[in-house]
Amino acid sequence: MLTNSDVAELTDWRRALHRLPEVSGQEVQTAATVVQALRGLGPDRIVTGLGGHGVAAVWEADADGPSVLFRAELDALPIEEMSDAPHRSSIAGKGHLCGHDGHMAILMGLARLISRHPPRVGRVILMFQPAEEDGSGAAAVIADPKYPDLRPDWAFSLHNMPGLPFGQTALTTGPVNCASLGLKITLSGKTAHASLPETGISPALAVARLIPALGALGQGGPLHPDYRLVTITHARLGEPAFGIAPGEAEIWATLRTLTDDKMAALLDAAMSLAKAEAQNGLTVSFSQHDHFAASVNDPEATARLRAALDALHMPHDEGDLPMRGSEDFGRFGAEAGTKGAMLFLGVGQTPP
Repeated sequence: MLTNSDVAELTDWRRALHRLPEVSGQEVQTAATVVQALRGLGPDRIVTGLGGHGVAAVWEADADGPSVLFRAELDALPIEEMSDAPHRSSIAGKGHLCGHDGHMAILMGLARLISRHPPRVGRVILMFQPAEEDGSGAAAVIADPKYPDLRPDWAFSLHNMPGLPFGQTALTTGPVNCASLGLKITLSGKTAHASLPETGISPALAVARLIPALGALGQGGPLHPDYRLVTITHARLGEPAFGIAPGEAEIWATLRTLTDDKMAALLDAAMSLAKAEAQNGLTVSFSQHDHFAASVNDPEATARLRAALDALHMPHDEGDLPMRGSEDFGRFGAEAGTKGAMLFLGVGQTPP
């Protein structure tokens, strides 16, 4: 068990992380802070630079056995923190507003317990993953040449869940987080003077038609196997000037499906709409961003989590799972030979 001193020290450590948030791909100091804390806990090895700034601590037993990974995230969000808390973010425009600082503190608490009770068989890997918020981190870790030596048999993670009673857990088998993909559509024509718009090729009408047409491809509703949602997140038309008829436009859309296998069809439909609009003298190009694979809980891994929760007398049910939101942890469980599952831990129904 963690002592009162452990809890106080980990609370201070989390608050220190909270004050100095770093966004996806920039977690240099956060990773260094994690490494410093781990060194005092005696893992058999610490692996750094995983998929960018990722860190893994490994405890290995003398006897063969399963390899088990527990994962937390390093990155914060590019959002201004509006708070009066003494430990609020000191970095303008950045904040740990998704709870990743808390996840790191939980994993560091586990590291303290493992340092006192090392595994008797197999090995335990504590993974502090970079770049979860933009969907690139887990994929980068898995693609790292250092990862095959770490690939686990079992992978587990948790995420804090505001609105769920404190200590209550949401857990289910199968999909728990949707797949999502950011699609940027760029339409190019020809600018003209605003007094002579007929001499140019404006994308204005194409944008006006595309925005509702894209939304109609996926209107959300209850989550089911064919669930689709398209959300327009940004649009830009020409320059902010009264004297110029626009010659370029952008539409940003987030595509969302319950499972990975449905994403390709939705993406193809969205791109086909844009290509059809481009036949009227425009050209169109596409780029993809923030690609999150669906997170799917393996039945055996989920059963292990349920057994652990029951042993701790922690209440659990399916809650509101699956969620519309996305999480890149599912990529670990999608690896051959790895069974993974994530649970969602209630942190209270009202703000602190």
